[in-house]
Order: sequence, then C-alpha cells, then structure tokens
Amino acid sequence: MSNTLSSRRLLLGASALTLALAASSTAYAEGPDATPAVPAAAETTPDQKLAEGSDIVVTATRANEIAPVTASLQTTQPQSVISRSFIEDSLPATSDFNQIALISPSVSGYGNTNGPGLSESKAQIRGFQDGEYNVTYDGVPFGDTNDPTHHSNTFFPSNTIETLIVDRGPGNASQLGQATFGGNINLFSRATREDPSIEAKGSYGSYNTWLLRGVAQSGAIKALGGTEIVLSAQHISSDGARSFSPFKSNNIFGKVMIPIGSSAKLTLLATYNENDFNQPDKDGATLSQIALYGKNFSLNNDPNSQNYYKYNHTHKTTDFEIVKFEADIAPNSTFENRAYTYSYDNETLSGNDVTLFATATPQQIAAANVYTPVNGVSATAPGVPGYTKTNKYRMFGDIAKTRIDFGFGAITAGAWIEWSNTYRQQRDVNLVNGARNYVEKKVTDPVTGVATPQDIKFDQNSHTEHTEEFIELELRPLPGLKITPGFKHVDFNRRIFADYNQTTRIPQKLSNDYTADLPFATINYAVSSQLSVYGQYARGFLAPSLSVLYVANPNFSTVAPERSTNYQAGVVYHGGNLSIDADVYKIDFTNKFASITSPIPGEGVVFFNQGSVQYKGLEGQVTYALPHGFAVFANGSRNYAKTKNPGVPQLQVANAPEWTAAGGVLYKNGPIRFSLIDKYVGRQWFADPTAVDLTAASGPTSLAYYNTYKSNGYNTAIASVRYDVGPVRIGFEVNNLFNSQRVQNIGTGKTVLFDQYYYQTGRSYTGDITLTF
Repeated sequence: MSNTLSSRRLLLGASALTLALAASSTAYAEGPDATPAVPAAAETTPDQKLAEGSDIVVTATRANEIAPVTASLQTTQPQSVISRSFIEDSLPATSDFNQIALISPSVSGYGNTNGPGLSESKAQIRGFQDGEYNVTYDGVPFGDTNDPTHHSNTFFPSNTIETLIVDRGPGNASQLGQATFGGNINLFSRATREDPSIEAKGSYGSYNTWLLRGVAQSGAIKALGGTEIVLSAQHISSDGARSFSPFKSNNIFGKVMIPIGSSAKLTLLATYNENDFNQPDKDGATLSQIALYGKNFSLNNDPNSQNYYKYNHTHKTTDFEIVKFEADIAPNSTFENRAYTYSYDNETLSGNDVTLFATATPQQIAAANVYTPVNGVSATAPGVPGYTKTNKYRMFGDIAKTRIDFGFGAITAGAWIEWSNTYRQQRDVNLVNGARNYVEKKVTDPVTGVATPQDIKFDQNSHTEHTEEFIELELRPLPGLKITPGFKHVDFNRRIFADYNQTTRIPQKLSNDYTADLPFATINYAVSSQLSVYGQYARGFLAPSLSVLYVANPNFSTVAPERSTNYQAGVVYHGGNLSIDADVYKIDFTNKFASITSPIPGEGVVFFNQGSVQYKGLEGQVTYALPHGFAVFANGSRNYAKTKNPGVPQLQVANAPEWTAAGGVLYKNGPIRFSLIDKYVGRQWFADPTAVDLTAASGPTSLAYYNTYKSNGYNTAIASVRYDVGPVRIGFEVNNLFNSQRVQNIGTGKTVLFDQYYYQTGRSYTGDITLTF
C-alpha cells in the first residue's frame, strides 16, 4: 500500500501544479467555493455574510439575520448554520467549538467542568460520540491519530472561528473525513475584509478569569494587488472553577488572501496554540471526594497526595497550517487544492490514581505512597507514584478537487491523501523526585527473551496512511431540482513500530489495512423562492482505532470497520419574519467495536464486532422575527439510539440523550443587543465501557449500553447583554443562569466507589469591553 500511496502523492502534486499553471492565464469570476446559481425561484436574496467563510448561501431575511441557528435552502441534509454574530453576542469569549455547536438540535455535550473553554469538552450528535463524527477546519478534517477524536480547546479557540456549521449527516461523496456517518462539525476560519480595522477586547469574570484579544484587518492592499490580511492574538488566564486547577492559554492566528491576476487566489493560513494547566489525566471526582470537598474538587495542596496539583500538570502545543489555491481553469470549470499540516504535542505528569485518598485510611495511604527504585527488585521506598505521558504527532495532507459545470448539470471529482507520524509513551515515576518507579509486571520479549524495563508502560511509534477518491454528478433536469449521486473509495492503513507496545509491553511491528466503497445520493428541490425540500442516502465507514494493534496475538481479533446506512429527508422555509426547517432520519449502524480479555490462556485481549445500533428521530429549528428588533427561537429533537443485538434487550446507548431542546429570546436594535438562551439535554444513561457478557448466545457482547446510571437531564441558560457607545462595546454575561449543577457524565473506576463524576460548572459572570476602530 505504501508504494500505491507514494504514486498517488506524486500524481496529486503533478496535477495540482499543472492545473495551477493553467489557471494563471484565465479569468477569476466568483471563486470555486461559490455555489452555482440556481433558478430565481430558489433564493431571492442570498447573503454570504450569514455563513461567512464557508460556501453556504443563506437567504438574508429578518429572521435569518438574527437567528442563532438556521439552514440554507440549498442544503441536502439537516443543517445548523451558526454565525460570528451569535458567537460574539451570546457566548463567553472563552467558549470552545463544542459550546458553540451545542445550540444546534440533537447536539449534546459534557465537560468544560473547569469553566467555559477552561477544560476540554465532548459533544455528541444524535448520540454519536466524539470519534464517530468529523470535525473540519476550512474543509480540512482533523483529529487524533489513534482514533479520530478531538481536543475542543487545543487547536481552535473561538477567536479563530468565523462560522460554525453542524451537518447532521454524512454529506455527499466530497465530504471528507474518517467518520462521516455520524455527521460533521465544520469550522470556518476568520474571514479577511476589504476595509481595514482593529479590534481590541478584554474580559474579566468568575474564577479570576481574564482574556485579552486583538484582531487586525489590513483591508485590501492595492499595492499588493488587493491582498487582504487578518491577524489575531489571544491570551486567557484563570484560576479555574475546580480546586487548584489553574489554566493558561495563548493563541496566535494569521490568514492572508492573495489574488493572482483576475483568475485565481492563494490563501495562506497558520495558527499556533499553547495550553498549560493543572489537571489529573482522569479528572472526575468520586462521591466520597464530593462529600468531603464539594462538586468542584479536583486537586489539592498536599505534596504527600497523588492529588497534589504540582504532580498533575499538562502542557499542550498545537499548530495548523493550510495553503489553499483556487482558480477558474476554463469557462464554467474550477479547481482548488488544499495542502495542509498540523501537529499536536501533549506532555503530561499525573498521579497514578487520584480517586484513592478520599476513602483511604492513613494505613492505606502510607501503603500507596511508595515506589520501587530498583528494576527487578520488589523492595519499595517512600514516594508518591505517578507517570509521565507523551502524545505527539504531525499530520500531512492534500485535498484536490475539480468542478465542471455543463449547463444541465455539473461533475465534481477529486482526491484526498493524508499521512501521519506519532510518538506516544508512558513511564512510571516517583512524583516527589522524578525517579524511575519499577512497578510494572515482569514481561519478556518472546522472541529475544529480553526483559522489558519495569518502569515502562509503553513506548511506541505509529503511522497512518489514508486516501479517498470521490466523484459527484449533479443533475438539474428541472428548474430548481438538483439530483446528485456520488461515489467514494477509501483506503486506510495503520502501522505500529513499538519498542514496547501499549498493553503488551513487548517490541512489536503490526499493521492493518481497511478499504471501503461508499455510494451517496442527495436531492434538493426548490418548490418556491422561500421553500425547499431535500433527501439523502449515504453509506458510512470508520476504521478500527489504533488500540486494535495493542494485542499479543492480532490474528485472534476479527474486528471489521464500522458501517452505517443513512436515510433522511427534510424541508426548509425562509419567510420574511419566519425561518423554519425540520427533518426525519434513520441510520442503521453495524459492527460496533468491542474487546475482551479472552478466557483462553495465551490469547490475551481480543477485539471483535458486537452487533448493531439503530438511530432514528425527528429534528427541527425555528426563528420568528418580531417588530422592533425582537425575535424568539426554539429548536428540538427526539432521538432514538438503541441496540439491536441478538439476545440482548434493546436499550438506549450510553451518552445518547433521548431528546434535546433549546429556546430563547433575542433583541438587536440600535446600540443594544440582548439574548437569553437555554439548552436542555434530555434523559440519558451512563454505563461501564468495560463490562462484557461472555455467556451471550451470539458470542461475547459488550454491556456498555446497559443502563448502569440514569440521568434525567440538565439545562444550561446563558444571558448576555451588549451596549455600544461609539467605538466601544460594553458587555456582560451570566453563564448557567439558573445555577444547574447536575451530573453530565460518569467515568467508571475499579469499583463503584471509584467511579468519577462530572458536574456542570455553577453560575459564572463575565464582563467585557471591546474597542473597534
């Protein structure tokens, strides 16, 4: 497969260069991202600013201009478009992209337990978990290399986001990513402007949280052919909502748009982010800790405890770069190419078990506070056991796409190639002085007989290679009607080169290849200039995670990629004062991943596919614009996500709410902006992800879906007000207005006593001043 990928890299590079040279002599019209014009009946007043930075066109009605979420009349799947105006006017400036996306129907989440954007969060879409849907930035999918999960406050803080679009569906064949079947959270970078400006923002609020932000727009620079530049820098510092959990973050962002003649443009983008915080690797609190110290307990100031804040520290750095070239290469023909790279470096120091000390006796604490200073010798010495962790990777990729419009239709074809290099390690240490702690079990290499040092949990390098080729044929047989079948082929390879592999702790070189052929079909019909209907059919694919290669005997694992079949249909209406859309969906999901430790001696951990899940439901969102700048909005969903495993009761899957709802009032008139929004996440269950039934008639079956813990749901309300005085805007926000502090998630421990609970952060306040000139 490596030779094939090398050939594809050369082919993509050569085609990009050839087309770029051809483009330099043609005339640039409206940009390759512009949606082809539809008949006048489809949209009468499109406005790119309502979804700025994206290629989505939204009708400029009074309702859409004030709506927190809306959809395009041209959409082919359920969609929520969230503009920069909503991000600026209604959310804390420290918000991460999951908090922005949370306003959408069917989106739920947990995390941010240290305050908005001050710790990581996880979002779910229709019950699909992080890693089962994509997140993209300017069309580039990004995620971790061991599986496609995401770090919500590590790459793209809110100052780097112009528009966020939640697609509750896989898109068509040109929608790229490792996990398209669960949907997509699409982030679009800050847009450059034709007019120069400078914006300075400062905020201060609860938990001694302060933020400084600057955004500078060069405007169109005539001496450079109309080049536009936007630069941004941001600093956040906070004591954090949880005990002894300070957080600091720095971000810089830059984007340059360079016209190349009248036919093409080149966009250069780069962002760098640094987070530094004190938090244990597993940061929930047990019920006994909560009883003693409260719901916000995390760390302490006791150097004899594994919860000591100086023993639990993480430093993360990331960068993300894109070079995007767009051109008209012939009449009605466009080409674009995105070359990109990004990196992630996580350096963590953590206590081994921060759940221990709330329930332990002094004797148990003394017994736990020891380490083993000599390899192979069981004698211990006083100390505090912990470990170091490194997870760092660099990703490279290129996306090339060509579109040719031939009047009654258009054809789009392209390819995506991506590869990564990753280094990960964990080593046991004495947290007091950093000395090695030789506490792991004795393991020897079955080939050489060499023993693994007993302070090493794992030390591994891994590599991924991923290609997708796609084609779409858009047909327009009738005015206002678009029918678009598509096809995508996927090749995915994972490899491990481990000095000491994770779990097995022995030297291993392992590899897995996965392929898929995925059909797609969408339809959109503009019934009138204000009303459209759409439908979608799509197949989905997700390769198993890197953990499938953490096994002593890979031949015993039978795990295949997860698969899905999506069906959905909906309607969108944009009137002058009313914006409304609704949809129904059904997703059949098979080959859910699971693992067990085999009861057969010598087999070790075995991965397998454990059955299927069916997702189906109803969704809708509506905004009504009232006179004098007022508007009301509501959205909601009823989500069914239940197992379909033989011999096992059909139960709602874990962390999949049965419903979501949001509502509120907004006001924008003259110098005043006000919003009151409330998001409800309905009943759901939290379960033990390690529980397995070995006696099921159909074979080993994961019990991760059983209703171990039930939550009746929770809500979060945000009130925000802004007032303009000349170039100065003064703002005030109350996050979690009603001070709800319910459980958002539960992480299971060794026993019920060690389960870790994650609560909503209580009510908090933020004031800010923004100066624009």
